Amino acid sequence: MERAALLHRPDSEYAYLYEKDEFHIRLRTKRDDVKAVHVIKGDPYLIDQDKWYQESEPMTLLTQTEDFDYWLIKTTAKYRRLQYAFHVIGIDGEEVFYGDRGIFPCTEETKAGAANYFRMPYFQEVDRFKSPQWVKDTIWYQIFPERFANGDTSNDPEGTLAWGSKDPDREDFFGGDLQGVIDNLDYLVDLGINGIYFCPIFKAHSNHKYDTIDYYEIDPDFGDKETFKTLVAEAHKRGIKIMLDAVFNHMGYHSPQWQDVIKNEEKSQYADWFHIHSYPVEFGTNGNEEGATTVSYDTFAFTPRMPKLNTANPEVQKYLLDIATYWIKEFDIDAWRLDVANEVDHNFWKLFYKETVALKDDFYILGEIWHSSQSWLQGDEFHAVMNYAFTETIENFFVYEGISADKMISGLNEQLMLYRQQTNEVMFNMLDSHDTARLLTIAKEDKEVAKMTLAFTFLQHGQPCVYYGTEVGMTGENDPDCRKCMVWDKEEQDLVFYEFMKDLIALRKDNQETLTKGSLEFILSDNDKQVVGFERRTADQVMTAYFNRGNEAYVISPLNSQEIVMSQNYNEAEMAVGTKGFVILKTT
Repeated sequence: MERAALLHRPDSEYAYLYEKDEFHIRLRTKRDDVKAVHVIKGDPYLIDQDKWYQESEPMTLLTQTEDFDYWLIKTTAKYRRLQYAFHVIGIDGEEVFYGDRGIFPCTEETKAGAANYFRMPYFQEVDRFKSPQWVKDTIWYQIFPERFANGDTSNDPEGTLAWGSKDPDREDFFGGDLQGVIDNLDYLVDLGINGIYFCPIFKAHSNHKYDTIDYYEIDPDFGDKETFKTLVAEAHKRGIKIMLDAVFNHMGYHSPQWQDVIKNEEKSQYADWFHIHSYPVEFGTNGNEEGATTVSYDTFAFTPRMPKLNTANPEVQKYLLDIATYWIKEFDIDAWRLDVANEVDHNFWKLFYKETVALKDDFYILGEIWHSSQSWLQGDEFHAVMNYAFTETIENFFVYEGISADKMISGLNEQLMLYRQQTNEVMFNMLDSHDTARLLTIAKEDKEVAKMTLAFTFLQHGQPCVYYGTEVGMTGENDPDCRKCMVWDKEEQDLVFYEFMKDLIALRKDNQETLTKGSLEFILSDNDKQVVGFERRTADQVMTAYFNRGNEAYVISPLNSQEIVMSQNYNEAEMAVGTKGFVILKTT
């Protein structure tokens, strides 16, 4: 047995309360190295009286990656406290006891030693990671406000171009606004959307609005507060939740605070609001120009027009936390998406969590983080992150064909094992966004590839997000091309793709329990044929899916009484999934 591969950490994604009094325990072992694992557990104060160490319960093999196996047991405790360790049986016959003090021979003496066990001292309900229930039922739709719809031409900025008259450049304005969203809420309802994620809507200089001037004002290009209040009310009336984008890592160059620093330099009352190394800080001085990597103050990336905020400053904290709560209290928003979240200190995000969740206990907090994010997802900062690491793995198999089926499965499982189950249930899964090339473009406009990639993603853990226009076949390279005007002319829309998206969204919503909480097990992985198959299972239902990314048809096992609920390039008579095809089946 490879002892070095054994891993468990108490009070982490390896040991956590899932629901009230339901405790999940995971263990990692080397892949195909362990025959069985049993958990020895009981009340820490009754080990001598009950001698519970003489009994054990088996763990279930939860999932596998290239290198490791992960085991799971779901348990409870009569007195809401637990002491536990692992009896591990290797395929070579070796048996060991693994607990808080290390690895020992699995003897009665070792098992009787109270100090050898991991502990969950008490099932503290207040500390349990709670993910909002409504998020698990949500199909998100991302809107870049300047490019979705122009509903009010009276607020068009100077120089506004005719809608869709050209592919966008970085400085172009086309007049998209909040009234345009209101006018098309029923379109989103028809599609099946019940959550809107807005890119920033606050007053800013640019078309993308990530360079905030005033966090308390709607950008006049988009409308005003009354318009936004109407939008939220009309969306809620239709069962649609609203998530706004908060840019708290940095401010815009034209914000009054930064302009005061430019004017008064180190004497400015806002000088400590930023990370300034030397003066002057005015654009074009002291290396502060586009393309410079020696800017005299910290910024977002190397963008001198976006000075980074000092969120450790109490005044900055008070200012930003007031903004965060203002839009909840005054406009009843349901969620914040936090821009560049990994570059803001953990202490601030803990304060942010307390302030916002205190107003709405089911408020959703989503961080923009593109890498492994355990330290932000412990239950006191974010509920989820934008799950790029997960969806990029899917794209690497289906779109780029850069990895094998086994490698994709391993990568997905590895990401899932980084987080608690309730975290995985509300992760934010998108295949394209305002920051990336559009799905159809990276798929070289092969709509069959795009459809199977979308279908696979919709069946995974986490909640899917549709980038505006994907549903009608829009294309676009990286920023700014991915920010084209929404296509509203039905003659220019791909209505077949739209119907596919409607069906896929309906499939997700109709099987929400299975696709949110159901177990996930890959039952087929053929690297040579580039075929994968998996099951999502609850006590009441099993959903089985097969995806063929290869170049020839693939015959699958007899389907028995399973109902085909969706397919592409599937020959039912021959039970064969064709190239770029899939079949989704259900048994109840």
